[in-house]
Amino acid sequence: MKLYRILLVLAAILLLVWYFRPGLAPQVAPGSVLVLDVDGQYVESPEPPLLARLMGRHERPLASLLSELAKAERDDRLAAVILRIRGLDVGWGKAQEIRDAIARLGEHGRHTLAYLELESFGGNLEYYVASAAQEVYASPASRGPLVGLAGEYLFLGGLFDKLGVGFEVERVGRYKTAVDTLTGHSMTQAHREMANSLLDSLDAQFVSGIAKARKLSEADVRRVIAGAAVEPDELSRAGLVDGVLPFDELAPHLGGGPLVLADAYRKVDPESVGFDPVATFALVYGSGGVVTGEGRVTPSGAQVLASDTVSKALEDAAEDSDVAAIVFRVDSPGGSALASDIVWRAVQKARASGKPVIASLSDVAASGGYYIASGADAIVASPGTITGSIGVFALRPVLTGLYDKIGIGVDSLTRGPHADLLLSSRSLSPETRALLRRDVESIYDLFVERVSTGRKLGVEAVDEVGRGRVWTGAQALDIGLVDELGGLRAAVQRAKAQLDLAPDVDVSLVPYPRPSSLLDQLGSLFRDLGVRALAVHPAAGALRELEPWLRAARDGGVAALLPFSVRIR
Repeated sequence: MKLYRILLVLAAILLLVWYFRPGLAPQVAPGSVLVLDVDGQYVESPEPPLLARLMGRHERPLASLLSELAKAERDDRLAAVILRIRGLDVGWGKAQEIRDAIARLGEHGRHTLAYLELESFGGNLEYYVASAAQEVYASPASRGPLVGLAGEYLFLGGLFDKLGVGFEVERVGRYKTAVDTLTGHSMTQAHREMANSLLDSLDAQFVSGIAKARKLSEADVRRVIAGAAVEPDELSRAGLVDGVLPFDELAPHLGGGPLVLADAYRKVDPESVGFDPVATFALVYGSGGVVTGEGRVTPSGAQVLASDTVSKALEDAAEDSDVAAIVFRVDSPGGSALASDIVWRAVQKARASGKPVIASLSDVAASGGYYIASGADAIVASPGTITGSIGVFALRPVLTGLYDKIGIGVDSLTRGPHADLLLSSRSLSPETRALLRRDVESIYDLFVERVSTGRKLGVEAVDEVGRGRVWTGAQALDIGLVDELGGLRAAVQRAKAQLDLAPDVDVSLVPYPRPSSLLDQLGSLFRDLGVRALAVHPAAGALRELEPWLRAARDGGVAALLPFSVRIR
């Protein structure tokens, strides 16, 4: 067995040496056509987990894709860029950032062509991204009709009823519907109002974005959606694509320039196309459910925003004399209220260093995710970013029914009038329930105070737009929860403005926390391999999404989480 382990480690090292092998920079001839794949999942991290890379999972840093597109903007040797778009697993915030980057390519003289290769019941998000290109073509076999947006919300209350598990809930805010994920059976009126508002905002962005890009009226776009065109030829007749071609005919269509593939183009040095940074900005990542302690990912492979890890990253960036500004990139549905406040405090300490701290919101920055961003000098969000959800709740499982169902007897003894708060086998006394209520209200008041201080809004104004309500980035701008609409690029521009740097000068972005060393990644891989292997199961994505809500039920503290699965496709 010992020899087997040695051989396994050696095999892994050889695989890694091959995987990360260096390569020579390609020779890019004038008039070349760059081919970039845009598909899979893009994460807010300097690197996806090592296991994901070795297993071939399509998880890549969004910043890497944006960097390649920015490099192509400057590369005058490129006549055109083909964006090969397949199934995307991103939210609307990331989709809009990719879309904006594609549009900038065209503005800088690169002819852009998006090529759709889809096989799904709906290609709303993928087509929305593709529509930013100057030309859109589809594969003859591509099937991904525009059918209109849909949001689906899960409620597990019936499941827990069957198991005999009850919950005692205290929350502040009629829109704080996160607990309904575990306790409810259907939408409340407040939840439905909020969900419809989100859907209306995203739908307006979706339709208007396509109409503007394709030079159609919004009514024309809605007619195409209502008709649910399936075949590419139907989309072509409707004006949504420019034609239907096999992939190998795209280069001749563009004039026949030599193709440059993405793997080769990654080796092109940015300096060779004119990048000349005059300053260094820290890019601090805060991704995943908010938890206390240290860490970057859970054993299942889901990212976590661990309070100690992210606070240390902010501290290191603030203390680094080479760093002129901090861009705090947040992609989080929230989690622990305590952990959120720890990170909020770290943001304040970073600001005290005199360096600008700009929060850049990705797909989601809600509840605890918004809490930690609210202390920045400014907040920049995409129009489709899920934002806000200023509210908290406490969720206490009562397992009496479950114990009865499976034949477990329980006796309990207490010392102290409120010690029943620590038990799982009986409901709270009225006095202890009142204590729990006071605790939740106290945390909500602190949350509102933090936002009020950071956003320079009155407490009453924050409470008015809080109460657990979720907004899109576009809505959040109107009510003062964000300062500007845009992606990572806009956040960098905002930081440059605060430093009195010209908007067209280059800056380099250095990720924090620093990427793990190869040895650290190997150690983590072999330590957790048995558990992380479960992450390749087809159901793993849904299970990973449930983690923050199940953790809130397990830990029993006051949590700041948005409603589960705000996923609109």
